[in-house]
Amino acid sequence: MNYRQLGRTGWQVSEVSFGAWAIGGTWGTVDDNESLAALHKAVDLGVNFIDTADVYGDGRSERLIAQVLKERSETIYVTTKAGRRLDPHVTDGYNAENLTRFVERSLRNLDTDCIDLVQLHCPPTDAYYQPEVFGVMDDLVAAGKIRHYGVSVEKVEEALKAIEYPNVKTVQIIFNMFRHRPKELFFPEAKRRQIGILARVPLASGMLTGKMTRTTEFTDDDHRKFNRFGQAFDRGETFSGVDYETGLDAVDELRALVPEGATMAQLALRWILMFDAVTCVIPGAKRPSQAEDNIGAAELPPLSDQDMARIEAIYDQYIRPQVHHRW
Repeated sequence: MNYRQLGRTGWQVSEVSFGAWAIGGTWGTVDDNESLAALHKAVDLGVNFIDTADVYGDGRSERLIAQVLKERSETIYVTTKAGRRLDPHVTDGYNAENLTRFVERSLRNLDTDCIDLVQLHCPPTDAYYQPEVFGVMDDLVAAGKIRHYGVSVEKVEEALKAIEYPNVKTVQIIFNMFRHRPKELFFPEAKRRQIGILARVPLASGMLTGKMTRTTEFTDDDHRKFNRFGQAFDRGETFSGVDYETGLDAVDELRALVPEGATMAQLALRWILMFDAVTCVIPGAKRPSQAEDNIGAAELPPLSDQDMARIEAIYDQYIRPQVHHRW
């Protein structure tokens, strides 16, 4: 495993880390014992950074992580998120009372006195223009409830606005072979300000594993079925906003670039790691085998200039018209 510095936190974190949305729910059937085994396998292979949120399984993901932390002696950094418990999910809800309540609930779920990193969980765009929201986070740091804070965003615009606040340490943003825009404006500015970047949805909801087909069916509790057109939350969260059939066409083109002995998922993760502005990718895993496959991406050699250019060309042909200027 390789490690990269997470912005100005002073932490060195595994460049392939663990995204814990899937072990919470809305990704089809999940078994807690398998989830715990996947977490342990990731730590065994050098992962020291885990990303979760209070709404992943209504706290289920956080509680599973707490269980694993009790059983490990390694230093493991955990980041959770706050804000999506709001109903309605509106800017006014991002106030001291609600954010404090959410953080205190996560403290109980994670069974800790202080959370390493808390991210605002994709708040409405207006919230990024409210300095008092970030003042609340400063107060939570001063109170010793959290060590650092950052944001998880939907749009590049939101990321650029968030890092104007001096104590924002990290930005979690969708970046993958189906979502290129962050590297154009945001990455250079984030590097200049020493912002840690967590690349989320790195496999485009599993599309970039190459395992899906035109006949793949998803269960009713899987967001890849119920949110394909943004019915439940932002459409960009599911397949990175790309039409399913178009995504499969692009994947068919990308298959030719998979290195011998590697998997499609490893190619997709290695592409993200080619960008030094990125601190880590956070692919999800519900089983130990998935965690092991994801982590194998860290061992792949750098992609060639020719392969990088081909990936860009495939994006331009299939993906850019659908997503580039939406997020």
